[in-house]
Amino acid sequence: MKDLRNMSKQQIINFVEALGEKPFRGKQVYEWVIKGVSQFDEMANLPNALRQKLSEVAILDNYKIIQQLKAKDGTIKVLGALKDGNLVESVFMTYKHGHSACISTQVGCKMKCSFCASTLNGIVRSLTAGEYLGQIYALQKLTGHRIDNVVLMGSGEPLDNYEESVRFIKMVTDEDGLNLSGRSITLSTCGLVPEIYKLADEKFAITLAISLHNPFQEERMEIMPISKRYPIKELLKAVEYYAEKTGRRVTFEYALIAGVNDTELHAEQLGSLLRGKLVHVNLIPVNAVEEKAFKPSQNDQINRFKTILLDKYRINTTVRRELGSDINAACGQLRNSHLKSE
Repeated sequence: MKDLRNMSKQQIINFVEALGEKPFRGKQVYEWVIKGVSQFDEMANLPNALRQKLSEVAILDNYKIIQQLKAKDGTIKVLGALKDGNLVESVFMTYKHGHSACISTQVGCKMKCSFCASTLNGIVRSLTAGEYLGQIYALQKLTGHRIDNVVLMGSGEPLDNYEESVRFIKMVTDEDGLNLSGRSITLSTCGLVPEIYKLADEKFAITLAISLHNPFQEERMEIMPISKRYPIKELLKAVEYYAEKTGRRVTFEYALIAGVNDTELHAEQLGSLLRGKLVHVNLIPVNAVEEKAFKPSQNDQINRFKTILLDKYRINTTVRRELGSDINAACGQLRNSHLKSE
């Protein structure tokens, strides 16, 4: 069975032609696919015979929401089932600049970051670009809102699924598709250096977000094993290359963990590493995870950290507004709870 959401416009046209239909029928099918329909019966301008034929050889609904939680601030966390029964999470968030979807790129994750719930059960498999899109279509249908911004920051490491992540970016920015601006897409990585260089050479207009979380190499290795393979110095060289190639400011995500990485010494070291570079630092109070001992930093400590970066090192720094804190909206938490209950 072919997943139509995983196909380009021309691939769908070719596929429909191979079924004995005219090319214009393929264009009609593609138009329905990008509208996010989940049933062939919804393709109102197609003959019944073609709809039946498609239902026998292709699938549409590759991500079906099975559970949803809505926070007081309007954030919606959903758990969805893929066609093979695997579960992944997606999050719908509303900001002043529009509606955002944070989507998963893998079932689970193998990066083993010690503060993240996504890694608890390891990795099962990577998603296809069509399954990335399926999450967006499901959230649009659920909320009735067009997704304006996409963040590849759910469960999984997008650059560990490099080819599908790149294919998704091309599909979602295609003017014949969802036609999102590259600037409205953020890709978050824990720091796969070779793939950062490759992504830079793609020259997308997307935002690259680096999950740093500690500016000291030895300490970072303890909470982020990927740093053993790609030390901070190598990561920063790759980031400079990315900024030079794309002209895009790079974001550094920094999850503040009480007593672990939130001291003034950490702020000073982070400031010295990033001073003068085309970067933005996004401070994030770490999400408490039941299976982990980490707790978020207190507000006064967060403000001290921010002040050092802003005032002393002149680094653009913000504190992420907490969304969905009352529904465990952090990556992996809803899936893990569901797996436990089963």
